[in-house]
Amino acid sequence: MNITVLDQNTVTMGDLDFGPLERLGKVSYYDALPEDRVVEACLGADAVIINKAKMTREVIESLPDLKYIGLFATGYNNVDCAAARERGIDVVNAPGYSTDSVAQLVFSFILSFATSIREYDESVHRGEWVYSKTFAYFPYRLTELAGKTLGVVGFGAIGRKVANIGAALGMRVIVYSRRIYDDCPYEQVGKEQLFRESDFLSLNCPLNEGTAKLVNEETLALMKKTAFIVNTSRGGVVDSKALAEALNRGDIAGAGIDVLENEPMRGDDPLRTAKNCTITPHIAWASKEARTRLIEMVTESLRLWKNGEKRFVVN
Repeated sequence: MNITVLDQNTVTMGDLDFGPLERLGKVSYYDALPEDRVVEACLGADAVIINKAKMTREVIESLPDLKYIGLFATGYNNVDCAAARERGIDVVNAPGYSTDSVAQLVFSFILSFATSIREYDESVHRGEWVYSKTFAYFPYRLTELAGKTLGVVGFGAIGRKVANIGAALGMRVIVYSRRIYDDCPYEQVGKEQLFRESDFLSLNCPLNEGTAKLVNEETLALMKKTAFIVNTSRGGVVDSKALAEALNRGDIAGAGIDVLENEPMRGDDPLRTAKNCTITPHIAWASKEARTRLIEMVTESLRLWKNGEKRFVVN
């Protein structure tokens, strides 16, 4: 079997072992490529494994040998699944590999905001504790999470994990989703109630017609001035301009952002200079442990498919 791996540099800095994948066939590796080179790189491949490369209808129809598209990702909006289905090509994602890693970053944002750790560290390193007249000083925010309301958008694996961690910290958890979950132990609320009542709002949902720009001028206007938003889902769930304006006006207190509508970030992205906005470069999924699980899952899914078994087929 001929296997082409695209976007290799988006999942490893040379710290992962691809040996098990190489035992399944002849593997050709490519780092992230311009769109006009994707077809050339994939010609002759039975299986292509990608992260962010776009497998459009035009690309798929240009690859006569292709039978399998695997993803180093849970999301698959960069693949034309209908075109693949018409050709009998299976599209296979990797769900759940990053749940713990993403939930951890959600609370890294929340705890950093609640405790002002960065501000206190910078203050101490400026020498302000050295010259303090008291044993402790606390000019920056110190907020207990216990008793605060955590709003969770989406109740898949990551949303559940975030909700459970919030509950363990003594937070009141409310959940908003387009579907009602019979096994959800938390209060399920409508959109307006979610935005009105959340002290901390975590976005853990896919990007689709129902969630695109869910955070916008209208929903932001419902929020408390003390509220904090975290987005580790997809950049398109947030209207970046509206969020930046709300932050700059002080309509909400802060945001933790790991994903943007355009990645890499554009120089003129409005959130880049917004007040009280902590931004990380789409790393919530990227712990060493999560990436190791990802390679193992992608390899095992392809091995099973090669042996006539299918799992995680999304089309």
